[in-house]
Amino acid sequence: MEYILGSKQGACIFCDFGSAPPSAYREKLVLLVQPHALVCLNRYPFAASHLLVAPRRHVSDLSELPDEAFDALMRLLRDTCTRLRAATTAEGLNVGFNLGKAAGAGIADHLHAHAVPRWSGDVNFMPVLADVRVMPEHLDDSWVRLAPVFADLPGTHPAGE
Repeated sequence: MEYILGSKQGACIFCDFGSAPPSAYREKLVLLVQPHALVCLNRYPFAASHLLVAPRRHVSDLSELPDEAFDALMRLLRDTCTRLRAATTAEGLNVGFNLGKAAGAGIADHLHAHAVPRWSGDVNFMPVLADVRVMPEHLDDSWVRLAPVFADLPGTHPAGE
């Protein structure tokens, strides 16, 4: 509800994440910033450790990315999926892009991919009965667990963590 009712005006969060100092990464849930792409936790996740991978360039469609930025985004998405599966022992992953509002993009102006870890039986009755999602892990705990698994990738990492 915080996101649904909140103002959507102001700076683009992904552009803000890409220019933030490493000392702000934990607060902003940023795990890694590279020259062309970044990875962060979703503040409004569908499941624990739901990650977002976005280009640094503010575009709304894959076709708008130059080849170098597209390649970097896809490499980081692949690396993110590998690390996410290992760090969470996920049995599967949902990975994809929602391109445009009609496709379900919450932030349609800045392209981003979702990487969501999944386990057999992880969909419970709470969304059906109470329209509520239950998260088994606090976002900061997810950040603390996931930040080290990105430490071997090139890019800017959280400061002092």
